[in-house]
Amino acid sequence: MAATPTFDRALLEKYDRPGPCYSLYPGLPHLHKSFSASEYHQLAQASNEDPIPKPLAVGVHTPLCRPRRSGGSSHGTAIRRTVHASEYLDHLKREITLQAQLFDNDRQVEQLHLDDGVPACFTDEHLMALLDELARQFRIASSDDREFSLRVDPRSVTPERIVSLAALGFDRLSLDVQDLDPKVQDAIGRPLKDDQVADLVAAAHHAGFRSLNIDLVRGLPGQTLESFDATLDQAIALHPDRLTVHDHDPSDEASRTPCRSRAEDLPSREGRLELLELTLARLTTAGYVYIGQDHFALPDDELARARHTHRLQRNFQGYSARADCDLIGLGVTAIGKIGDSYSQNVRELSRYYTRLDTGQLPIWRGHDLSFDDLLRREVIDRLMCQEWLDFASIEARYRIVFRNYFAPELAALAPLADDGLVMVRRGAITLLPAGRLLLRQVAMVFDRYLNKPQQRRFSRVM
Repeated sequence: MAATPTFDRALLEKYDRPGPCYSLYPGLPHLHKSFSASEYHQLAQASNEDPIPKPLAVGVHTPLCRPRRSGGSSHGTAIRRTVHASEYLDHLKREITLQAQLFDNDRQVEQLHLDDGVPACFTDEHLMALLDELARQFRIASSDDREFSLRVDPRSVTPERIVSLAALGFDRLSLDVQDLDPKVQDAIGRPLKDDQVADLVAAAHHAGFRSLNIDLVRGLPGQTLESFDATLDQAIALHPDRLTVHDHDPSDEASRTPCRSRAEDLPSREGRLELLELTLARLTTAGYVYIGQDHFALPDDELARARHTHRLQRNFQGYSARADCDLIGLGVTAIGKIGDSYSQNVRELSRYYTRLDTGQLPIWRGHDLSFDDLLRREVIDRLMCQEWLDFASIEARYRIVFRNYFAPELAALAPLADDGLVMVRRGAITLLPAGRLLLRQVAMVFDRYLNKPQQRRFSRVM
């Protein structure tokens, strides 16, 4: 696999255009409303009949409870409940019951992920009730064989809450910090107290979390090279197992940053490139391994080991070292992946409640992947995770002649090869160091949906 990526400013400027992140292929815009709950039932049953059924993963989503300033303090942590937690939990339990009826009892849940709205909205008692219901309806893997992860907004939890979350069985934690500079925090409406993040990290280490990730964002309003260098200093000093440093793209509708800033408040394109160069240099110098797609991990972290041994995978949470699972999505807008299909729950809370009150799964839309979808998804996944693809293994698995099936794509790769991003030789595509920061650009060559009408704007590939 390629070594530390090469930072080539001219190439990054040339290829910096919007594109998918490929946490799934095809992407969400290609899910359709004709996909029904009955079709989901059939696909779940078919997944049970696989010779070796996949283990299960569960992802829980809730309408976000947003921390806000309170009592005139710039560091308040009061929560405005956008949902009534007990009522929402009651309907999650109903959904769990309906989902559990579709899967054989010997298929165990090996992964559980809660988005940041769940710990913000739910008390420990609510979470315990949720976990108890999952354990009652599904077979849960032993603690050594499972991964229970959650993402939290540091404004919505205390060190004591971090300890209690570990006691509930969660072993992987991601802190959505974004920036540690007070001026930037104020600019994006996410103020933090001094040492607030450090106290949470200390609590996570004390509580025994197996893995700790800190999420940062470069390119935020008011961010400068000097201020972000200081943020990286502080983050490195906290010694998290993983660091994810996303690029803020204000045109991305999926952006999690709750700010609407003037263009003059944002770093220029040149400034964004300088922030990327700084991030890469600082984190690799500090000993972090560049995994890909803005993800970094310490050498002894599971992700870095999986990358070294070619076991790295991608799922809805990003990179993973765990085996591929059938994903059950629970809650409003939750995404599922069962067999060769994707599905998504309804967006409106009222519709979610109505469906479950009438004993129906709240499926809104979905997509049953075609042969071409499955083939291209595997090609893209291998490029994204292994950074190398041999034609022979794809030909054996899908019974195609790679050079014939992908003749247009191989021709489209030629300019990227000329620029030193990839090498196409001896029946293989190899990503070169100059191409590692433009991994999405390489993957986009094999995406047959890109030229079709889109309802969603993508973030920049950089």
